[in-house]
Amino acid sequence: MGKFKLSLSQVIRTCFIIFVILVAESSSNIIETKFENDATNRTINLSTIALKLEEDIKNDLYSAKDTYTGDLTGYGADCPLCGGTLACLPNYYVKDGTDTYADPIYGNVRIVASSKNLPCGTIVRFQHKGLSKEPIVAIVLDRGVLGNDLDLLSPSEAYAKQYVGRKSITYDVLRQGWNS
Repeated sequence: MGKFKLSLSQVIRTCFIIFVILVAESSSNIIETKFENDATNRTINLSTIALKLEEDIKNDLYSAKDTYTGDLTGYGADCPLCGGTLACLPNYYVKDGTDTYADPIYGNVRIVASSKNLPCGTIVRFQHKGLSKEPIVAIVLDRGVLGNDLDLLSPSEAYAKQYVGRKSITYDVLRQGWNS
């Protein structure tokens, strides 16, 4: 009787297929899997499963990992004690009115200051009807507030006072720090 041998790539491919099937079966959403069966060749339509997994990952980016309540205030980089750079990204200049950051995963997001309760790079989402009808997605790139409060970077101090003000909000944490 001959020995049964599998190459490393066959083992990895088999493990990946088993993983995909387990994830698909554990998902609460219905997954449609197509089979082709001609007695000698059985294949799973992996592209259908891959598309579903991609959709699940994208939806997971915007699911809340945690929720906090605190005060939202606004500040401008032109404030009297502001130097024009941020605590988390000291080379990121905002004195020119910049109030957004291009995150590689979440795209163009607003900038907020928080306490050290939230690590630099944390992504949050909150509602502020005076600023936007849609939820605001922001990244923690600055410090200077206490507890669970957030301070939204605005184009100027005048803009912050007029449009942001001070408001109690509940916000969701979508990503905790840079790497989570």
